[in-house]
Amino acid sequence: MKQININRQAKRKLRHKRITNRLHKFDNQKPRLVISKSNNHLIAQIVDDHAGKTLVASSTKQLKQVATVATAKLVGEDIAKKALAKKIQTVVFDRGGNLYHGQIKALADAARHSGLKF
Repeated sequence: MKQININRQAKRKLRHKRITNRLHKFDNQKPRLVISKSNNHLIAQIVDDHAGKTLVASSTKQLKQVATVATAKLVGEDIAKKALAKKIQTVVFDRGGNLYHGQIKALADAARHSGLKF
């Protein structure tokens, strides 16, 4: 039965579960670019699901700034540079249940522009 009156956090968790299950089903060979977002910070990690390890990580905490669209672009460029240095060229984008606009879109566009393919 479909739940009608659920809050935003529950909707985000449902979206996240649906997206992650789809990514695991179709793209098992590629690492995932996972985005986590809080009120103050934005965290991007490239995770290898088979080994269960984080290969590369970048966040606004490392940049010592609060998450905005401009800092999201910096995080996207940083994660792409680190990934290309470790010879990771293609990833699967996991937006973590967040809607694809604003900071998430800016991070994704900056990572694509810096040479990461997804």
